Amino acid sequence: MDDGDQLAALLDEQAAFYQAVAAEYDDHALPFSGGAELSQALDAFRPTGSVLELACGPGTWTTQLLRHATDVTAVDASAEMLGIASARVGQERVRFILADLFRWRPDRRYDVVFFGFWLSHVPTERFASFWSLVADCLQPDGRVFFVDDGYRTDEELIEGEHSPVIQRRLTDGTAYRIVKVPHQPADLEQQLDRIGWRIKIQPTSGPFYWGSGNRPTRC
Repeated sequence: MDDGDQLAALLDEQAAFYQAVAAEYDDHALPFSGGAELSQALDAFRPTGSVLELACGPGTWTTQLLRHATDVTAVDASAEMLGIASARVGQERVRFILADLFRWRPDRRYDVVFFGFWLSHVPTERFASFWSLVADCLQPDGRVFFVDDGYRTDEELIEGEHSPVIQRRLTDGTAYRIVKVPHQPADLEQQLDRIGWRIKIQPTSGPFYWGSGNRPTRC
């Protein structure tokens, strides 16, 4: 199996984890401070207009996006997650799309692209192509906002602390390998700058951070 096949198998396993964990997703929330700061930052950002939410999960952030947005398109690879999100949020002003974000392409452009706790699950090999997708989703003056964390427990580090591959377990003990890249805010800001984005990354009082900004239009 070559490196491409290994990465594809890992991403398939990650997708299977999020399908399986959907019903208990909220039980795995990190018990740390800083979460309220993310919510406050998103409200201050005001995601107005047409908003695209990538990897919407069970709709945790979708409701908050709808406080400001004219409409929201919410994409996720898990039908189980989308079912929960739809029940939680309803269908008014929301379009749900079942799709693998590593293969999906948008059918229109948006004023804002948002993703919550997704960027750390994008392999380093797919980092640039993911941000190319974000660019393809945005209007020329569009904006980006995302939240995430770099927290990983010692028990999860099955390949050591320098590997982006960790192991997560369901409540029943079933184990899955997933990607969890422990981005550091300053380093992440520099990475994005190198590929043409102007994103300010702000850490919270806990292990979380948020980023907001845009991709300046080239003259």
